[in-house]
Amino acid sequence: MKNYNVGIIGATGMVGQRFALLLADHPWFKVTALAASSRSAGKTYYEAVGNRWAMKSPMPENLKDMVISDAEKDIEEIVSKVDFVFCAVDMKKDEIRALEEKYARLECPVISNNSANRFTPDVPMIIPEINPEHLEIIPYQRKRLGTKRGFIAVKSNCSLQSYVPVLYPLDEKFGIDKCLVCTYQAISGAGKTFERWPEILDNVIPYIGGEEEKSEQEPLKIWGEIKDGKIIPAENPKFTAQCLRVPVSDGHLAAVFVSFKKKPSKEEILEIWKNFSGEPQRLCLPHAPKQFINYYEENDMPQTKLCRDLEGGMAISTGRLREDTQYDYKFVCVSHNTLRGAAGGGVLLAELLCAKGYMD
Repeated sequence: MKNYNVGIIGATGMVGQRFALLLADHPWFKVTALAASSRSAGKTYYEAVGNRWAMKSPMPENLKDMVISDAEKDIEEIVSKVDFVFCAVDMKKDEIRALEEKYARLECPVISNNSANRFTPDVPMIIPEINPEHLEIIPYQRKRLGTKRGFIAVKSNCSLQSYVPVLYPLDEKFGIDKCLVCTYQAISGAGKTFERWPEILDNVIPYIGGEEEKSEQEPLKIWGEIKDGKIIPAENPKFTAQCLRVPVSDGHLAAVFVSFKKKPSKEEILEIWKNFSGEPQRLCLPHAPKQFINYYEENDMPQTKLCRDLEGGMAISTGRLREDTQYDYKFVCVSHNTLRGAAGGGVLLAELLCAKGYMD
């Protein structure tokens, strides 16, 4: 695989920091540009972040002295330094859409962690093991943008990452009728640490703005199909969701209740989970987990703290599969929200795009 120069747009935020760590020693990608708001522009990465560095590992030495560019005013300079960018900015949605499209129109592909373009009909929203075929929408998007190389691709919301990969292969074989999911989401999903958010200690907040709508609607785009240059969301399965913020640093846990059109046995479900893999595994991408879905037999597993870092935080953990009195089955699952759910998922998507030739 050839090497690529990459930029991080929104480098000072929590997801941007996670991108910095993941890319510091990447075998294919070299960070050659960092960008943030005008408040940070002109400072070194170390100066701009200061005591807001929220990662457990230290800031990569090779990025400390890199000077931050202005994500909006210095676009042409940034584009001249990179082959593509990762975007994780904190702006209004219409501003994000305009910013990402401006990069793309300058022939710079954008791998976005933001939600602003997730429902743009010709922008693929990818979980690499689930719907890599949606990358085939990119030529249609390029035609709309008037580009030869530039495009936008997004990853889905972090709340989906624990349960959609577990449900998808079951739907393929048995057909899912309906699904109820309750997510218990870590504070890093809000860009917080315990030091910055003491109110969350000894507390649960039963509302996260926009999360329930995303958790119910985004899976249907992932399940959708390309038709007439657009991704048409599926009408089924039917999802309903409730999302809670809990005092956990990293990792989202989901309690899932599911009914099937053709009810499988527990043994059939476990066999599908055990054997399920996708394009990232087939292509041996650097951030692809070898065992994507991991099932625990213990009654008290999976636990967020014990399982979130499995395979570098890129694997899914599930357990407590059992029959339900109102749905067919219920189970719990865990994923790392800033790795698989955010920056790691973005890096894996970029690896997939490179392997498939979209960055050439």
